[in-house]
Amino acid sequence: MTFGKFLKKLETDHEPGLSNSQLMLVNHDLKPVEPARRTWGPWNFVGFWVADSFNINTWMISSSMIVSGLSWWQSWLCVWIGYFVAGCFICATGRIGAVYHIGFPVVARSSFGIWGNLWPVLNRAGMACIWYGTQTWIGGSCVYLMIRSIWPSYYTLPNTMSESSGTNTRDYVSFFLFWFLSLPAIWFPVHQIRHLFTVKAYVVPIAGFAFFGWAIRRAGGLGPIVKQKHTAEGSDLAWAFVSGVMSSIANFSTLIVNDPDFSRFAIKPKDAFWSQLITIPTGFAFTSFIGIIVSSSSSIIYDKPIWNPLELLGRFLDNGNSGDRAGVFFIALAFALAQLGTNIAANSISAGTDMTALLPRFINIRRGGYICAAVGLAMCPWNLLSSSNKFTLYLSSYSVFLSSIAGVLISDYYFVRKGYLDIQALYSARKTGPYYFTYGVHWRAYAAYIAGILINVIGFVGEIGTSRVPIGATYLYRVNFFGGFIVSSGMYWTLCKLSPIPAVPDEWMEVVEEITDISLAESEDAGSSSTGDAPSPHEKSLLP
Repeated sequence: MTFGKFLKKLETDHEPGLSNSQLMLVNHDLKPVEPARRTWGPWNFVGFWVADSFNINTWMISSSMIVSGLSWWQSWLCVWIGYFVAGCFICATGRIGAVYHIGFPVVARSSFGIWGNLWPVLNRAGMACIWYGTQTWIGGSCVYLMIRSIWPSYYTLPNTMSESSGTNTRDYVSFFLFWFLSLPAIWFPVHQIRHLFTVKAYVVPIAGFAFFGWAIRRAGGLGPIVKQKHTAEGSDLAWAFVSGVMSSIANFSTLIVNDPDFSRFAIKPKDAFWSQLITIPTGFAFTSFIGIIVSSSSSIIYDKPIWNPLELLGRFLDNGNSGDRAGVFFIALAFALAQLGTNIAANSISAGTDMTALLPRFINIRRGGYICAAVGLAMCPWNLLSSSNKFTLYLSSYSVFLSSIAGVLISDYYFVRKGYLDIQALYSARKTGPYYFTYGVHWRAYAAYIAGILINVIGFVGEIGTSRVPIGATYLYRVNFFGGFIVSSGMYWTLCKLSPIPAVPDEWMEVVEEITDISLAESEDAGSSSTGDAPSPHEKSLLP
């Protein structure tokens, strides 16, 4: 077989007759979702977010607020505020996908340019791969508890790994087992995985309630838990509260950017609105309440707050009887299912969708998901979870980059383009296309994106402790998501006003007509249309 034929076999499914430039812009997974695959109704989104909220990572974020000095009710208030704000952002970006049925990589082309979108997409894909490894490590901890519940001697498994590795044989074997057993779940298409979230939405909350009741009983009731006061005082208390809110938002920074990857499968645009706006703060606040109370109970049981609920479960195994071991096994099994669902939804699919945009001729969502899994195996996620400080620092630092991307996307769609997108032009590399800009890159978007990052850079340097910085920069960094979003979105709107861009209507013009399976096999000088038909006179007037 010649090398050319070999490459031909590696190509993904795509429409015949595409030019070389179009092959770099589209494959089946990148095209607008046709009606047959729009299967997500409002209850599917409810199930999706309820299932996603029940994961160990959500517990860790809320329980880390207890470690930082907040009381249980202060931590819970942080969660309500943070996730409500995150839900609003989710609905804002999700609306784009629900109306036009396109994912984040294609949405980003309208603001960053046909080729300029590759950097934001690469950022998002990298974040998804890191999160995949992190969530897999947490899932491996669940596997460890399951094995230890059956064979207590697993706790003393001899370590053959060096001290510099940062882990040991027992924990790494557990991590690898969870990683390997997760691989089959990556195979299924996005529109079919909603059934996994339905199962998870029923099974995992039962385990969460069981853990909740068990922790309260061992702490001697709910009274001693809720009577605990905050340990931070004065300004430290205020900033711990702010940090708690921002940690909740930062937990959603990746999903805020790529919610179109899921909302594009909505049957109707409104199916992805109220279902997400209500379920996200409610579901995550409910789950976080369990995590907060469980973490607070550890202060009563062991005289110190334990921010990792799996570590607390492990403590229950110490000198535990057969009933304790059975309880830990089934709770850990449910949590492993929770981690699997979260990893597939928030990381594997997201990374796979992003990678299709990086090399659509050879990568589809499924292949991208397996690449994500390989990167997650190769990284060292245990270093990010070694302490609550490292965990929250990692969350906040990367949200700086993603908040700037979200600022540009939302400003472009709602305030500059007023809801109008020329779908077919988003798949064309014509130099005269409305989204080609300068060499395929939109300089206004990048100027706004960099400005949103720069406002937080000095504060970030101070946060990691490499040098002393002005206190004002530190305060700005503590609200980094808002700072990055406001600066990038405001600057993008200003630049587009001073230097107008093409395909911008004078009034709100969201095209909510039925978008069917459009044909992209056309000459580079052909017209374009948001529905695949010939452009209307008004649409022609918007073209450059």
